[in-house]
Amino acid sequence: MASLQQIKRRIGSVKSTRQITKAMQMVAASKLRRAQMAVEKPRAFSDAARELLTRLRELTKDTPHELFTARKVNARLLIAISSDRTLAGAYNANVFKRLARELQADHAAGVQSSVVTVGRQVGHFAAKLKDLQTVGVYQDIPDDPTANYLRPIIVSALDQFVQGKVDAVDVVYTHYNSTVSQEVKTIRLLPAGFEEAKVSRDIQQAEFEPSVEELLQSATLRLIEVQLYQALRDAIASEHSMRMLAMKNATDNAGDLVDDLTLAYNNARQANITQELAEITGGAEAMK
Repeated sequence: MASLQQIKRRIGSVKSTRQITKAMQMVAASKLRRAQMAVEKPRAFSDAARELLTRLRELTKDTPHELFTARKVNARLLIAISSDRTLAGAYNANVFKRLARELQADHAAGVQSSVVTVGRQVGHFAAKLKDLQTVGVYQDIPDDPTANYLRPIIVSALDQFVQGKVDAVDVVYTHYNSTVSQEVKTIRLLPAGFEEAKVSRDIQQAEFEPSVEELLQSATLRLIEVQLYQALRDAIASEHSMRMLAMKNATDNAGDLVDDLTLAYNNARQANITQELAEITGGAEAMK
């Protein structure tokens, strides 16, 4: 059995760890509140953008625009979004699993895969994969991403698609449903308008001015950018949510461990006291 001093040091160590995980839980909770508001505000606009892209694709069937033209997929670019930091439960591991499944599916179908990593953790993961071409690495994701952060990723993906280097661009990210529910998804970014979207009656009956062609040139890039922006917002909210829950579980487990160690400490201390009393009693009896 461990000595009283060893148990006491262990209790102190676990209490220190509990203080750290509790602080991390509170920080994650604070960031999550802001991320929840940030992910909900643009979601309606993102849904409308997806509907509009789908409608524009339908209207350009006879004279397809290069960003709306579906081709046989011989090469695919995957934009994978993870976190920069660890200690977020299964958040990063779930992204890794989905990315690995997508790469395996491409390999089985004879499709050449390349990847753009957004987040330090998925960058480390992709670097370990054999024969995977990484065409872009982005780190230090801001809690409030701007167009300046997203535009290089979008421009790189557009250039490869337009030049025919890839035939499809997909995004692997974690969709935020609620504090306790997140889901890793793969959505199609290019060709535009092929992500499943039910087009509302209002958009179906809408008239485009000055023309569909003018709208294609001026708005398509922005609408595609909105899709990636929403995916990144969802990923950030999911990361904070899973980190908060992971730190809460760690704090609760540390509390349980402190209780167990305290009980062990009291039992060992009581055993020592009993032994000392027995020795004193035995000595007194021997002196009679």
